Amino acid sequence: MIFTFSYVHILWLNAKAVVRRLTACLVDIEAWLKASRLRLNPTKTQVMWLGSPQQLAKVNVSEVPGASARINVSETARNLGVIVDSQLTLSAQVAAVCRSGYYQLRQLRPLVRSMSSDAVNTLVQAFISCRLDYCNSLFYGITDGLISRVDFRRSTL
Repeated sequence: MIFTFSYVHILWLNAKAVVRRLTACLVDIEAWLKASRLRLNPTKTQVMWLGSPQQLAKVNVSEVPGASARINVSETARNLGVIVDSQLTLSAQVAAVCRSGYYQLRQLRPLVRSMSSDAVNTLVQAFISCRLDYCNSLFYGITDGLISRVDFRRSTL
């Protein structure tokens, strides 16, 4: 598995020129992969514009042509299990952590009555805390509203 990242800082007026540059990069990457007897998977290749909502509204490019396929512009991208959104708010990551944590809480709920409180604490630590701890340094500086969504102390089994 090969990961490549390209980052280009642009003004929204230059979006079409950057698309041409990205297309040239994709063609070069595909040629390099082909020479190594590999191929680019266009369904796993992502392009994402980053910026404020006002800036993103000005960019009207929804796909980038590659050598073998067109690549749609994504609102979110996943890398190493972290979901990054186009405004870098981490709201998609918080939603995914909450979804996963509450799923685990629902799975543990029927078992609670037949277990000691120490065993329940161990299970919660094993199944929920690890999801909160993974890449938790990314949550530094996010809004109080997003932090309160991740606060599982309010949940009861």
